[in-house]
Amino acid sequence: MEHLNQLFVEAGTLMLAGMVFVFTFLSLMIIFINVVLTRLAVKYPDAVPHSKRANKSSARTNQKIKQNVDGISPKVVAAITSAVTQYRKQHNPSSSTHKTK
Repeated sequence: MEHLNQLFVEAGTLMLAGMVFVFTFLSLMIIFINVVLTRLAVKYPDAVPHSKRANKSSARTNQKIKQNVDGISPKVVAAITSAVTQYRKQHNPSSSTHKTK
């Protein structure tokens, strides 16, 4: 029994040491990545986007994009409604194929 207790203590110690090692390694890796990224961000900043020109075609495209972002497209709503209607017609509980005694 003493041998079994010794094995459990050794297993617990190894598990704890492994967890501490992994936690330390991941913490150091996160710190290293953040330091490197901040230095790279200073050296290579993001490009500044150009202002959009007042173009009619781009205005129409932007309007369509905003319409789709604000809500669901009417075509999608029509397709879903049609699919639900067909499903209800096929799986109507009062149909002769689904009657129970």
